[in-house]
Amino acid sequence: MAPQSRPPSRMAPLGMLLGLLMAFCFTFCLSRQNEEFALTNPEKSSTKETERTETKAEEELDTEVLEVFHPTHEWQALGPGQAVPAGSHVRLNLQTGAKEVKLQYEDKFRNNLKGLKKGKRLDVNTNTYTSQDLKDALAKFKEGAEMESSKEDKARQAEVKRLFRPIEELKKDFDELNVVIETDMQIMVRLINKFNSSSSSLEEKIAALFDLEYYVHQMDNAQDLLSFGGLQVVINGLNSTEPAVKEYAAFVLGAAFSSNPRVQVEAVEGGALQKLLVILATEQPLAVKKKVLFALCSLLRHFPYAQQQFLKLGGLQVLRSLVQEKGTDVLAVRVVTLLYDLVTEKMFAEEEAELTQDTSPEKLQQYRRVHLLPGLREQGWCAITAHLLALPGHDAREKVLHTLGALLATCRDHYRQDPSLGRTLASLQAEYQALASAELQDGEDEGYFRDLLGSVESLLRELR
Repeated sequence: MAPQSRPPSRMAPLGMLLGLLMAFCFTFCLSRQNEEFALTNPEKSSTKETERTETKAEEELDTEVLEVFHPTHEWQALGPGQAVPAGSHVRLNLQTGAKEVKLQYEDKFRNNLKGLKKGKRLDVNTNTYTSQDLKDALAKFKEGAEMESSKEDKARQAEVKRLFRPIEELKKDFDELNVVIETDMQIMVRLINKFNSSSSSLEEKIAALFDLEYYVHQMDNAQDLLSFGGLQVVINGLNSTEPAVKEYAAFVLGAAFSSNPRVQVEAVEGGALQKLLVILATEQPLAVKKKVLFALCSLLRHFPYAQQQFLKLGGLQVLRSLVQEKGTDVLAVRVVTLLYDLVTEKMFAEEEAELTQDTSPEKLQQYRRVHLLPGLREQGWCAITAHLLALPGHDAREKVLHTLGALLATCRDHYRQDPSLGRTLASLQAEYQALASAELQDGEDEGYFRDLLGSVESLLRELR
């Protein structure tokens, strides 16, 4: 019996559909693995293709020979396949889409290349070179710079060693040269020995005193002079028969006394005050008396004990005779200045005691034992200071005017009875009024002559 034929199955179209679907899925998976067969946007595909091409071109640059591009300090378009030297600056022109290049630091780049001549030679073909050549050149450039920096450091260290040598080497050199580094104390001892030596010449003695004066300006050095008896040696130099020795010995003493109470005390106890007064009271060259008066002023200022001894030894009489000598106007001005300082010192001590409400400090008690103003009145200093107002020179008049004002309470009656003083003050008033007016015209509101005019007018008001 012949078989019967089957009618066409309904599943055939469904099977074909499933087969097509499987084929599509297989194709899609392959496209995900290989972008070349993927169904993508044509623009994106083109972009990726370009990137792959550039990457491949860059990889090929490592082995192929590049055309050298020589940049300048101006921006220039960089062509395809051209190599850029080290030290160049590259940018992308957003308007044209082209790469542009220029030298980033042209002068610095050239100087660095020149500097390589001092280090290792840089073998670079000026026409063509590869990227590996550029890397090697950069490495050599850094190596050359490091070598140059190392040479500079060594040179700097050598210069420092040359200028600043260790103290051990200096001492060794000094020992070889028989040079001894002396302290101030050792120098002063040597100078005193030179001055006190009987074998030293007059010139050597004077030179020793001149050098010694430089050192005793320092307070500590002046006090060190006491420790080995140097101060007394200089004081004894005031007894010398040589005027120059007296002059420079007084010069040293004046520098050592200045604002140094310890040295002042030792000097008074060592007889310096008497010796200074003796020189001023006897006939001596003017240069000697100048230095001796300088030493006396340094010894008396801010030292009330020495001021007491000065009055007891007849110091005011000595100074009166000194200012009355002919040709001693310079000394007269210095004496007047000294008297002004001594009077005002005592006044300031009294004022300070009132401000601090301490009526019995030790220093004030010492000043109260100095009867300077009565001594000035008894010794005729009221008339002497009034007469000195006729001295020429504005500086001398200024000092005398200040002293007249300081002595006003003591000498008021004498000043009122002195007609010559009134005439002198009136003459000075007219003179300084004219000078003060000239100062005002020059734009000086508070000038020197205006101050002098104020002092004159103040005295005139007090004496009316």
